[in-house]
Amino acid sequence: MLIDGRGGGRPPKAVLVDAGADRFGATMDIGGWRFECKLSARDTCGELCIYDTVRSIKGGPPLHTHWQQDEWFYVRHGEFLFQVGSERFHLKAGDTLLGPRGVPHAFAALTNASALLIAFQPAGAIEEVFAEVWGLSQSRTVGLEDWRKIADPRAIEIVAPPLQIS
Repeated sequence: MLIDGRGGGRPPKAVLVDAGADRFGATMDIGGWRFECKLSARDTCGELCIYDTVRSIKGGPPLHTHWQQDEWFYVRHGEFLFQVGSERFHLKAGDTLLGPRGVPHAFAALTNASALLIAFQPAGAIEEVFAEVWGLSQSRTVGLEDWRKIADPRAIEIVAPPLQIS
């Protein structure tokens, strides 16, 4: 669908998602990480997707590369270790970081109570990735090979295990 710069092709109304709610009423909990979709690819003709993630445990996803998306992070509370390429960053509440497409990145919550806003631009198939990981996590622990199988067809390469934290 083509966008004409004046909103052509977009839904003609505002999108409101209440605090603590998911865009579609389908909050996902993946091993101690709660995901709430706040803005869907369906709302933006595929241009943007935003998740609020609240983490009750330390750790994070595997080191990965989005080949077609930039990923932006805003720390709402807690502390995180990020790796983007070969650089490492320690972020706290209020800090932001961009993981550009084509550059491997990962993060790990350093505190048990932490939260991130994460934006994907363009949205790509990230909602499908999270939904599939969530579905699998309902019956067992999701391993590195599971992540690869889910992510690879969606232009996301799993490069290495999650960041190690003490």
